[in-house]
Amino acid sequence: MKRVKELLELYLQVLSGLYEQVEIRAMFYTLTAFYANIERIDVSLNPDISMKTSDMLSALEELKKSVPLQYITGQKEFYGRTFLVNKDVLIPRPETAELVEWMLQDLNDQKELKILDVGTGSGAIAISLAKELPSAKLTAVDISDAALQMAQKNANLHNALVAFKKMDILVATEFDSEIDVLVSNPPYVKHNEKNLMQDNVLLHEPKNALFVSDENPLLFYDKILDFAKKNMLKNALVYFEINEYLKNEMVDLLEEKMLRKYEFKKDIFDKWRMLKIWMS
Repeated sequence: MKRVKELLELYLQVLSGLYEQVEIRAMFYTLTAFYANIERIDVSLNPDISMKTSDMLSALEELKKSVPLQYITGQKEFYGRTFLVNKDVLIPRPETAELVEWMLQDLNDQKELKILDVGTGSGAIAISLAKELPSAKLTAVDISDAALQMAQKNANLHNALVAFKKMDILVATEFDSEIDVLVSNPPYVKHNEKNLMQDNVLLHEPKNALFVSDENPLLFYDKILDFAKKNMLKNALVYFEINEYLKNEMVDLLEEKMLRKYEFKKDIFDKWRMLKIWMS
């Protein structure tokens, strides 16, 4: 057993230089709450409160290796719900929750929509939509068996009705049912952007869900739009999360596909991160 304030000093000492102090403190108290149900306020009220050290020391070793906190705890909050995550799936991001919010603003008053989530990963988008749009029929696809297993666990956790299927969108042409809305957060980070990313992402999150070639960075958008044109009705909607640096290239791709009704949207960080397309 150690006093929590002693463990905090150890975290600050060991992780200094890897993370900012405010981030170290935030991670530390997330872990004390996770392992021992000790919140920050508990330490303020009782500075000498103690806890077992084994889990905290193991987590410290992982953090030294830049393992994401969410992979250590095995969970991440997304759109008001806790999702299970591991190294087989991307950690859901706040900007993706903004994409879900945009969709809900558009779709909330529509009934019995058939929605397809392409590249579902942890299932965060599809499950959130299923819970918020109970009359919608959700299908989610991914090329990764491990990701689909994690997504199904999350659906079970939240009692969400989502049909999960294995699909390689780069070769898929036909779908077995009509689609009213398609959403995707596909790989879109170019390899030459790696220097902009932190080690906890570069070293530990699944690379096949992150990166595309520098020569063809819009590969997935290209294939998904071809798939959508074949399987969606006129005025059906496609929602994308996009690379903030490739907005102009996305416009060129839409023109090439003769898709001329679309809307880009910035996230809370003032970055071009979302796109809505009306199919024609």
